[in-house]
Amino acid sequence: MEIRVLRYFLTVVREESITKASEVLHITQPTLSRQLTQLEEETGVTLFHRGTRKITLTNEGILLRRRAEEILQLVDKTEKELVEQEEQVEGIISIGCGEIASVQLLSGLFRAFRAAAGDACGNGRYTYCQLRR
Repeated sequence: MEIRVLRYFLTVVREESITKASEVLHITQPTLSRQLTQLEEETGVTLFHRGTRKITLTNEGILLRRRAEEILQLVDKTEKELVEQEEQVEGIISIGCGEIASVQLLSGLFRAFRAAAGDACGNGRYTYCQLRR
């Protein structure tokens, strides 16, 4: 069962017509009909009651609609999180200093970095700081 075919299935359900759904999806009606027939063969159940002007879902089709919506929401959420993950900069910054004057300078730099980086600083706690002379 392919994600693309689940999207086709949900479009047909929403449009209540294979012809209208094929127009929305920008694919030919025979191609869409073939995809739906293959989906029914793959699942081993009839998903639609096909009428002359409108199609309706069987009980199995209603179940698949619910599950397809859940699956596609999860796929969309995962894709979004992966894109956000690529954009996120993360790592550890270790800074050492030897003079008390440097510590005063660093506190100002930390505040400026926190203001500029926002969420990149996580919860804003500095978990480890070691000063060496």
